[in-house]
Amino acid sequence: MLMVRPFSHRVRIGIATVLATSLCLASSLAMAWESELDQLRQRWETATTSTPASQREGTLTTLADEAVQLVQANPNVSDLLVWQGIVQASLAREKGGLGALDDAKAARRALERAVTLDADGMQGSAYVTLGALYDRVPGWPVAFGDDEKAEQMFQKAMAIRPDGIDVNYYYAVYLADEGRKQEARSHAEKAANGAPRPDREASDQALQAEARTLLGSL
Repeated sequence: MLMVRPFSHRVRIGIATVLATSLCLASSLAMAWESELDQLRQRWETATTSTPASQREGTLTTLADEAVQLVQANPNVSDLLVWQGIVQASLAREKGGLGALDDAKAARRALERAVTLDADGMQGSAYVTLGALYDRVPGWPVAFGDDEKAEQMFQKAMAIRPDGIDVNYYYAVYLADEGRKQEARSHAEKAANGAPRPDREASDQALQAEARTLLGSL
């Protein structure tokens, strides 16, 4: 019979050291992308809420490139993919017209991959942005715009975060465009009266101002 000798004390210490080192390295890598993502988020907030219009497209283009690089370095992190989608969707909105379609399509791909990795899509943020994209881009054969899919995305976001300012505002815009004014008013009021997220305070407050404007037109 083949006898397997147990690991020596020295070997056991070596294995434990390797495992500990690997765990520390993994933790450091995670902290690295989290720090970079936090900086990206803060710069996106500034770009979309207080950067002059003449500089906004250039700033968002730079942020989109950085988001893509972050995802390439960490391809299976849902939150990074969500933020790639958010930034690229913001860039598409800023560009407008047919020149924005490539950014809109890239945003959709990133967001769809994000929700395959995490069904909640960063607490519904992926579905909110997908809903806005399906609502705003042209339909077939030009692009992928689709009113039914837009509502499906908004409903998914509502199921996850029903009191979210962004969820309710963008859904209200969609409903207003569809002529469903009573429903639009209800969601716009929720957006206007909601509590801004601590990490998205500036952008949520900007959406609240837009929600109040929307209410005035309904």
